[in-house]
Amino acid sequence: MTSRHYALIGMVAPILFWSTYFIMAGLRPEYSFYTKAISELGSVDAPNKWVWNSLGYGFIGLCILVYAYGLFRSVAGKSASKLPLIGLFLSGFFMSLAGIFPGDFDNKQSTTMLLHTLGSFGSYLFFLLAAFTYPKHMNANTYWQQASSPTLLFTWLTILFGAWPFLFPSMPAVGQRFVFLFYFVWIFYTAQKLYRQPLKPIE
Repeated sequence: MTSRHYALIGMVAPILFWSTYFIMAGLRPEYSFYTKAISELGSVDAPNKWVWNSLGYGFIGLCILVYAYGLFRSVAGKSASKLPLIGLFLSGFFMSLAGIFPGDFDNKQSTTMLLHTLGSFGSYLFFLLAAFTYPKHMNANTYWQQASSPTLLFTWLTILFGAWPFLFPSMPAVGQRFVFLFYFVWIFYTAQKLYRQPLKPIE
């Protein structure tokens, strides 16, 4: 595949995620953007839970782990540290894992909830590994140098909004939306830059 094929996969992930999210949330009048976690769209007692878990988490995670390879081969090259590749690949893998195991919000000690939580937190932590190790490679690549600062900004914003529930406990879920927003802004920003890169095959 060429870099543009990988870029398109990367751009599809945020678009499909948010499209699925707003459609699924809109089908549930009782679903609150302020207090309900995104994962509650696919909880064990949610209507159409497998639609959300398959599209919102499962397929999106697969798109990200495939995209991870194309982005790394474009930015870093063969001899560079593989940490950015491993981080983004596992971020996608754990997101898919979160879709396999629906969250049980009434029994947070259940196996399915623990595995769902592992998937959710694992996806984010491995994203941070990728996001904080990519700038070094970007700064060493003439085409990607200008992407270093914006991607770091998006990364720090995910961390900043992660503190939202502690500051605004009456509407804790709003912060989660912003964390997901800047996670996917990072993905989309790098994907569109990859798409604009002069076309070349990626081995």
